Amino acid sequence: MPTTSHQPYHPIIYVRGFAATQGEIEETVTDPYMGFNIGSTKARTAWTGDLKRFFFESPLVRLITDHDYHDVFENGEDLVASDRPDCIIPYRSIIIYRYYDEASKDFGTGETPPIEHFAKGLSELILRLRDKICANPKNSMTPEDFRVHLVAHSMGGLVCRAFLQNTKLGSEAARGAVDKLFTYATPHNGIDMRIVRNVPGWLSFGDANNFNRKRMAGYLGLSEDDDVSIVKNFPPERIFNLVGTNPRDYAAAGGISAWAAGDASDGLVRIENATTHGLGSDGLDVSSPRAFVHRSHSGPYGIVNSEEGYQNLTRFLFGTLRVDGILDIDDISLPIEVQKAFKAGKELRASYQFEVAVSVRGCQWQMTRREVRENSAIFRSYGDLFPGDDRTERLPNRAKSPHLFSIFLDSSKSVKTSGAVSFAFDIKVLVPDYEVDGLLFMKRHYEGGYILRELIMVEAFPDETALGGWRIKYGYQEVNPGKPGIDAVTRKLEGEEDRGIVFEIPVAQNTRPGVKGKLRIEARR
Repeated sequence: MPTTSHQPYHPIIYVRGFAATQGEIEETVTDPYMGFNIGSTKARTAWTGDLKRFFFESPLVRLITDHDYHDVFENGEDLVASDRPDCIIPYRSIIIYRYYDEASKDFGTGETPPIEHFAKGLSELILRLRDKICANPKNSMTPEDFRVHLVAHSMGGLVCRAFLQNTKLGSEAARGAVDKLFTYATPHNGIDMRIVRNVPGWLSFGDANNFNRKRMAGYLGLSEDDDVSIVKNFPPERIFNLVGTNPRDYAAAGGISAWAAGDASDGLVRIENATTHGLGSDGLDVSSPRAFVHRSHSGPYGIVNSEEGYQNLTRFLFGTLRVDGILDIDDISLPIEVQKAFKAGKELRASYQFEVAVSVRGCQWQMTRREVRENSAIFRSYGDLFPGDDRTERLPNRAKSPHLFSIFLDSSKSVKTSGAVSFAFDIKVLVPDYEVDGLLFMKRHYEGGYILRELIMVEAFPDETALGGWRIKYGYQEVNPGKPGIDAVTRKLEGEEDRGIVFEIPVAQNTRPGVKGKLRIEARR
């Protein structure tokens, strides 16, 4: 990819989500920014114990104030849509893809076009923006070097994927200009509801059948047998999935939507349906980076108008280092009574839940959080982690090692003069459920307890003489609070030797029941 003086601050196109009724469409088109300008106010407990209000201005306002972006409205006119030759558009611009204008009775026909039409329109918008940007000599930009970021909410993410994946929808030049795609609460694997499961194809009200998997396969350029969350024709690692885990604050349809989507959802999109994956450059399946935040699909506690969402957005678009954490488990020990029952030939089943929360230094919010009480914890059975027959030696299955987090760090936001970036993650392995001969073993069970808990800090120092350009330290909070002091032994990341390093952090709970293993930390530039 060409490197320019603007990298990584490319123009941003925001693609809004689904509007079901004509009334919602008309309300949508009256807002110039189609929701990207909506903020939120929340109450937080200060160190004094007092409740104080926390204001999040909106993604639009923060991009303008934090990163010197500009909107494209001037004197009541959209400069991208204008045919005036004197329209000057700066490179750091935010453009709203107003695809619902055509469906409005005020601005269009009042008939909603299909999603394929919206995808083609996105392609046309990108090329028009490219020409406008390149026509401004202050931008010093050529069509070959022009790049754009796509940011989308809900169905907007499917519009973007249809354009990127389906070669019949739009031009190769426009697709080649897309650098990254960030999706908020997008139903990448469709929408499922209680009773009916996947939204039926015959449900044409408000084009809700756009979330039917058979319909999705058609506009995403996939076969009907394909997993519709798979990404083709675009690198899956350049798509970020922000997943909401709070259904209770989603008030659409009087709360019926939240009930129908279920607890493990954001009120509309189930957690299991909100992520993407695809083939990496090595031909192996890779998951897109993702984060989990306790926000609902939209509304006052919505995922777009949140500090957590904004921080993941900007660090993904502009950050310098991607870090992934994976827990490789080498051994899990059982309670003594359960171990005796197992040796006596009784049938044993066990399942484990993993919680994790990640925060960056100096901030009062979390980048990602997965918890049992928010129905977002990672679940593995003993058979997943150690496949094989009972009473035989079982080797760990690394393909099922829990992937704990993907975060992006931005050295420009460092609080240290060295440019060092630091984060901490709190990992818990909860007390498992044991089943002996079909009966739950509860003699030593305390709900909410855990068999492993560690708060670990990691700090990365820019160092061109170090492997991968980063010198890494880590530490355990219980040993040296707030100060990572152990030098990590890094090695090149297999298959990504030119830009990736990996190191391991040992973790162990030696008393029964316990866990032994290693936290595998992968860092990529």
